[in-house]
Amino acid sequence: MLHRFFSRLTPLGGQSLRKSLVALCFLIPLLTQAQNQHRFEGPVEVARWITTHFAQGKLPPFSFYYNERPSAEFIRKWQYKAEKLASDDPAVLRYLYTYRDPATGLLLECQVKGFTDFQAVEWVIKFTNTSSVNTPKIRDVKVVDLALEDRRTSGFDLLYLEGVHCFGSRSDFRPHYTALEPGKSLLIHPDLKQGRSSDETAMPFFNLVSGDDCGVITALGWTGTWSASFTPKEESAVTLRAGMHTMNLLLYPQETIRTPSVCLLFWQGRDLLVGQNAFRRFVLKHHARQLDGKFAEYPLSASFNSADPAPCTENCCTTEDYALAIINRYKLFGLKPEVFWLDAGWYQGCGPAYPGYDWGNLGAWIPDSTRFPRGLRPVSDAVHAAGAKFLVWFEPERVMGNLWAEQYPEFMSHRPDRGYYLFDLGNPEAVSWLCQYIGDFIEESGIDIYRQDCCIYPAYWWRANDTPDRIGISEIRHIEGLYAYWDYLLERFPRLLIDNCAGGGCRLDLETISRSAPLWRSDHAPGEPEGAQCHAYGINLFLPLNGTGMFSAQPYEVRSSLSSAVVLGWQALSNKNSVPDMQKAMECFREMRPYYYEDYYPLTGFGDLTSDSVWMAYQLNKPSDGSGVVLAFRRGENPDTTLQVHLQGLDPEEQYEVYDTDSQSKEIFSGAALAQGLTLRCETAPGSLLLRYRRLNP
Repeated sequence: MLHRFFSRLTPLGGQSLRKSLVALCFLIPLLTQAQNQHRFEGPVEVARWITTHFAQGKLPPFSFYYNERPSAEFIRKWQYKAEKLASDDPAVLRYLYTYRDPATGLLLECQVKGFTDFQAVEWVIKFTNTSSVNTPKIRDVKVVDLALEDRRTSGFDLLYLEGVHCFGSRSDFRPHYTALEPGKSLLIHPDLKQGRSSDETAMPFFNLVSGDDCGVITALGWTGTWSASFTPKEESAVTLRAGMHTMNLLLYPQETIRTPSVCLLFWQGRDLLVGQNAFRRFVLKHHARQLDGKFAEYPLSASFNSADPAPCTENCCTTEDYALAIINRYKLFGLKPEVFWLDAGWYQGCGPAYPGYDWGNLGAWIPDSTRFPRGLRPVSDAVHAAGAKFLVWFEPERVMGNLWAEQYPEFMSHRPDRGYYLFDLGNPEAVSWLCQYIGDFIEESGIDIYRQDCCIYPAYWWRANDTPDRIGISEIRHIEGLYAYWDYLLERFPRLLIDNCAGGGCRLDLETISRSAPLWRSDHAPGEPEGAQCHAYGINLFLPLNGTGMFSAQPYEVRSSLSSAVVLGWQALSNKNSVPDMQKAMECFREMRPYYYEDYYPLTGFGDLTSDSVWMAYQLNKPSDGSGVVLAFRRGENPDTTLQVHLQGLDPEEQYEVYDTDSQSKEIFSGAALAQGLTLRCETAPGSLLLRYRRLNP
């Protein structure tokens, strides 16, 4: 077995093991009666898994309460129908399972997908009141409620990521790897007061590891408040339950709501990183934005501005002439970004004509007439003439007390104690208007990448607008509206990309990554290399498409900022970076980007790596051609000049040439030797290494 980063729980002795097996014999029938069950017994054949777990007469792998009764008591008595649907992708199976209460007319529809090229299944549930009167209350909907059992294991472990903290932190996306204790439930959720899916405490992506060689990755799609619990019943059985955190509501006649979506990806292999890399490939194949028959690459972007003197903030003092000068400056120096990035501050309400110049004076998405007298089209035309694309920042959900609030008060969700509004995406008329307005603006302005921020905490408005018999409905409707809005934009503009920003990466879940990617994953200390290292180390375990800022062209900072997307935050008009250094940094990104699309291996464990006294290293491996990269960082307070790492994913019988890009030295090792240990050496602190390797006989 290849090198592992984590200590395992000590196996039980023979006597204890016999007692556990006896207890398990009694436990398994109880689990089977109480809920749907999956046993880890080898590879999963997805068609069989779906038809078995959603079979007639069997409890489905979800649960809820209806009229204060648990669904396990009644759902097998409801009218049942199973239908296999047509699919436009031969690798995707589609099914529709319906359950209808003959007494009240409540209809539950479960749309299920199976992915035959991966051991993955996902589904989403909708409830419809088909009657002419209100339904009883529906509450505590667990979109997945599944008992997982493995007779071979002595316990389960869980890998998950910390969420993104307010204004960012080095701990953003920090991996947490923990052993589940029998009888103790582990509850995970984001900050429930705020209403963003990866806010503060957790992201909705988890790897439940059974023993050393199998497990299941769970991903939730819900851009609001969710929770997930993992409850070991015994050392060889654990219950997974997850869903929307707060929901207790009745449905009006003919009303329909949707719930969070869920994905289960089963894996087998030498350790949990087999599962992580399978999920990364699954995301790129089936959930990333697809263009020209493959996932869309997210770009190397150049910002028009990084900082102006106070009181200017963001792009509040950027003008058309200044933007055109920046484009020409990049062209003059032979610097060729793929995208020019116009961030917050280009609109009416921000700039010298307005008190405070504040970029956050939102709610009128009209270019400032003093700074952009001809609108944004001249800038867009110049960007396109330079062979690049045009990105523009919006935040339509946060409305200050100006144009939109005055003209469309019926579209505003408000609270008496707040001086601004939440644009009500739960209002279908408001969503329709927003789709048309922003869609027309994108078309007229020649925008190629739509950047949507969310620096508002929508849960405060959702909770204020719910009524006692409709707890959760405001959140449901807002999230349904958000998806409808993004889907409209992606359908109207088949080549449009969406950059998902929410104070950094506070809105990352299965549904948002299916429509967007985070090009600015954290607001933490822009330009601090150690923070960028930490963020890359964690987020790449689950999400291969993500980006951050690059503010210096020096090797340590450049390597710290490498990801599958980068935003250049340097000033092309200043002398902080030389032109050759900037050219070299951009070329380094272009060379490294393809490696982020294949396999990822953290090399320095899952402990706390946020301090300045550690080494941090990770490996990017391309099975497609036998090449790879090792990036390593010796932090400023680390006393050790060397670090031993164990490379993964290599053929032990093959020979590999390892090239140090700094010393330009080459050495040849067998794959087995690199797995047993490669010594890295860095004499400076802080300092970095970038090693490239290739298989000699591809």
